[in-house]
Amino acid sequence: MHDVNPIVAQLQKAHSSFIAACGEIPEDRWKSSPGKGAWSAGEVVAHLTQVEGRISSAVTKVVREAAVPVPLWKRLHLPIALAENRGFKVKTPIPLDPLLIQEKMPMLAELTRQREHSVALLLSNGRKDLSAYRMPHPFFGSLNFYDWFRMLAFHEIRHTKQIREIVESFRG
Repeated sequence: MHDVNPIVAQLQKAHSSFIAACGEIPEDRWKSSPGKGAWSAGEVVAHLTQVEGRISSAVTKVVREAAVPVPLWKRLHLPIALAENRGFKVKTPIPLDPLLIQEKMPMLAELTRQREHSVALLLSNGRKDLSAYRMPHPFFGSLNFYDWFRMLAFHEIRHTKQIREIVESFRG
């Protein structure tokens, strides 16, 4: 059995930092882009909500079946810690759903609900070896499900940095 507590702690810490950073965005600037081609805080949260929801849905579906063996060479992937790096820009393969962009508090509540669902999903599968289950990531390669949950934390850290950039742009 795999100890998922470090992953849960990583997810919770990343989420707490993200919510704290969002607290610095004024309500009246929530949907305001900080510059040409840049996402508003609301768009960042919509993106995170979509990504987390898709990953949780996929994990829920896949773990119902037996894990499919994957050859070693197909298990190679880039380090998932790169997900938090803001030094390179990446275009999301998931189109942003504009209907998700709402007022600040309902959006943060929904993102928190998604995170709680992800943590519950991870904990409820504690008796399974989630390293045996894999899905391809569009940038990193084939990730096992523990790495997918870790990636959610790194991804949220990346967007926490983005929210802080938005905060700074409003001060400038």
